[in-house]
Amino acid sequence: MTQVTCTDLELTAMTVPGTHDGPLTDEPYALDQPNDPHALDSLRAWQRALRDQFPIITGNPDLAYLDNAATAQKPRAVLDAVHTYLTTTNANAGRGTYPWANRTTQAVEGARDRVRRFLNDPDPGTSAVHFTSGTTEGLRAIALDWLPRFLRDGDEIIVPFADHEANISPWREAERLLADRGVHIRVLPMPYQASSGDYDHIALADLAGPRTRFVAVTHVHHVYGGDMNVHRVRRAVGPDAVICLDAAQSIGHLPVSLAGGGELPRADVDFVVFSGHKAMALPGTGAVWARQARGPAFVPGGWSGTPNTVGIVSLAAALDWLDAAGVERIERWTVALAARFTDALRHLAAYEILGCRTSLAADSPVQRRKGVVTFRHHGIPSGDLGFILFSHGFMVRSDNHCQGSAGESAGSVRVSLHVHNTVEEVDRLLSVLASLG
Repeated sequence: MTQVTCTDLELTAMTVPGTHDGPLTDEPYALDQPNDPHALDSLRAWQRALRDQFPIITGNPDLAYLDNAATAQKPRAVLDAVHTYLTTTNANAGRGTYPWANRTTQAVEGARDRVRRFLNDPDPGTSAVHFTSGTTEGLRAIALDWLPRFLRDGDEIIVPFADHEANISPWREAERLLADRGVHIRVLPMPYQASSGDYDHIALADLAGPRTRFVAVTHVHHVYGGDMNVHRVRRAVGPDAVICLDAAQSIGHLPVSLAGGGELPRADVDFVVFSGHKAMALPGTGAVWARQARGPAFVPGGWSGTPNTVGIVSLAAALDWLDAAGVERIERWTVALAARFTDALRHLAAYEILGCRTSLAADSPVQRRKGVVTFRHHGIPSGDLGFILFSHGFMVRSDNHCQGSAGESAGSVRVSLHVHNTVEEVDRLLSVLASLG
């Protein structure tokens, strides 16, 4: 069956005139598997073996951790790598010639190459990888250290005001910084499909013009759970605009390929920014990958102090673990779990599920949610519902999820799944939600 997105259902066969000729809706994300009825059965033994590798999960059998979009739990391999580093090698990087310092420096440089390999970097000899404290710092570094050198008076940037605030406020900061220097740019809002929360790629192509120099996008939406089809963004904005990808919710959850190949679409972007702690590494680390092909080279400003060496070691170990586990199988598992959850939750009249309505049924041909499902109870405030669910052993996120001004104004509950979550946890959660009326 051909798989489509919510956008496809509304815009099938539409084309964009001018320099963006050709359908923007005829390339469904091929690895998305909304109708894999056997995923939960065929992957159950694999999943059970991986679940056993999370000490915090196996050590708390009465609790279900369902807040993986906020931070992911750590497998034993990552914890062991951290312990080994701290007890055998710990030193500063690039500041000594003794063996511990040399091994630390090699570990940091090796981690840069590990990030490139994980992203399937097509040109690792020219790209750059810089480590940060996370996605927010990485986006701000691009906004404040790189973007002002790239933009000129009258240029335009496109910003996703219904995405995470971390992918909004840095670009506003850059706008103010430039204005203080007498450079005035236009900040244009990314267009969305009202019914789904997906980007409106047709409207985006109409919005982008010759002064569109920079576009900020998100790979997987942190509230609606949708793959935002970044490969279509490049087609919509043309070959010259710089695209910055917030991959906080995709790295470690689904395959990301800068080169493409096989069934994976090519992510033709200029920056990829992500947080290590959402990809099973320690908190306080992340990375900016820069293609270094459009505009000036990306070099973070200021003096480079001591890097978070143990965090960087944990990130390399986490990427090793994810590759060994199989990110494509992690995606299949979490997508199937989310489908099971939405298929049942949509029949409970007391609840509203946010995002694409046509993606909820288990047999829907529409592109499925990437393990993130956000909903509201019509009578119980989201904060109260979060406390109720914890009293039954479920840890979920209940607030406005740091969404930007064009997003949801009311609070909601978010369930975000990962490889350690089980069918039994989802079914038990559904039973509790049903009991609340």
